[in-house]
Amino acid sequence: MSSIAHVKGFKIGHAGDLQGITGITVVLCEDGAVGSVAVVGGAPGTRETDLLRPSNTVHEVHGIFLTGGSSFGLNAAAGVVRYLEEKGIGFDTGVARVPIVVGAVIFDLAMGDPRCRPTPDMAYAACINAGSWELLSGNVGAGIGATVGKLFGPQYLMKSGLGNGYIRLESGVSVGCVMVVNAVGDVVNPATGQILAGAYDRNSRRFLNAGRHSSNLAGFDRISGSDSGDLAGRNTTIGVVATDAGLTKEECRRVAIMALGGLAQAVRPVFTPFDGDTVFVVSTGKSGYRSFESPGLRASLVAEIGIAAQQVVGEAVVDAVMGCQGLAGVPARCDLDL
Repeated sequence: MSSIAHVKGFKIGHAGDLQGITGITVVLCEDGAVGSVAVVGGAPGTRETDLLRPSNTVHEVHGIFLTGGSSFGLNAAAGVVRYLEEKGIGFDTGVARVPIVVGAVIFDLAMGDPRCRPTPDMAYAACINAGSWELLSGNVGAGIGATVGKLFGPQYLMKSGLGNGYIRLESGVSVGCVMVVNAVGDVVNPATGQILAGAYDRNSRRFLNAGRHSSNLAGFDRISGSDSGDLAGRNTTIGVVATDAGLTKEECRRVAIMALGGLAQAVRPVFTPFDGDTVFVVSTGKSGYRSFESPGLRASLVAEIGIAAQQVVGEAVVDAVMGCQGLAGVPARCDLDL
């Protein structure tokens, strides 16, 4: 499998703390990339997403970060900004170049030391590390503290992590993806519906099937023995879809919406009031693929990339749970006797 690093114009880097159990992942687009975002979860934690609305003035971003640490982790953006500023990269205001850095967080404070959060220095280190073609999945970067399967209480959760997806279209256009999966729901095989990781009863050795029971939230307190309010803001699946096709800001927004289909196929339930699901889409136009001016042909191009985005998002979500290892007493898929 390839990664977002194989899409022209992008580099990815990771840094983390396996003792504190948190980390950060940075996607750099140093030449600038047109971008937009879809924020659909009920409890998001984000930075500068308003800039990515199609109607707003700034059209290019230079860095995207995915981080642990909940809202504390948003402070790590300063490290990405510092790195880009040192390289003279940013939006030219006439008096200074201002790096446009957007990002999103997951809640991982309950996994390790809640006082350990990604810092600007950690983000800077991730930028320095960016550019390697080595494919890293699971307990890396922002995926270090990720877990899934929390609908019935923390005693049933499983380890998750960071995953990658990639596809090269016949036209030569590449679409890559990185996802950090920290969902309240279960992760399933999109093709079969088989649960791969989620709410797991270690005594009975069976999955509780959050997708089947979640329609009866009135029974949640009875099932989990906890208040559903404990879940609020503690879960999310966040990620970046990158393409080297030349898209407009509005087209990136449409691809982001389509990419959510891949998330819905692989995470059940999804987009809940307890999740902060957020997907960024960025485009460099470096593929050399000819841009069509005809609205119909443009729509076909966007549809093709959006379909590819759905596929790579689903692949990345599955990769996140299949590529990780158990940590801090929380089992991973590879630890189960299935």
